[in-house]
Amino acid sequence: MRVAILVVAAVFFAGMGVYGLVAPARLVAPFLLRAETSEGRSEVRAVYGGFGIAVAGLLGWASVADPGGVSTGVVVTVGVALGGMAFGRIVSRIVDPATPFYPVGLYLLVEAVGAAGLLAVA
Repeated sequence: MRVAILVVAAVFFAGMGVYGLVAPARLVAPFLLRAETSEGRSEVRAVYGGFGIAVAGLLGWASVADPGGVSTGVVVTVGVALGGMAFGRIVSRIVDPATPFYPVGLYLLVEAVGAAGLLAVA
């Protein structure tokens, strides 16, 4: 079960990472953000692309490493980070006008489930 959850999370981050590197403007478009400048595309590539690839690599490593120690630290860290992202979206739901389910609600759900899954197998 642990390996399956880590692999699913790694694939999610890898997909986001590759998409962020290859098509940064398209990645942020559903959020009504624009990456029209080189600086904007660089930021999306760094935060979504490079970070996503790095996290995917860490989760992939943690899926084959012995549970405990650094492997557990990686899983807890990524789980808490996803929980923090979900928390930020909840705050936005409270203080901002309502948004459609996609993309904000869907990503909230993915982040919350991902956080719960990772923390459950840490």
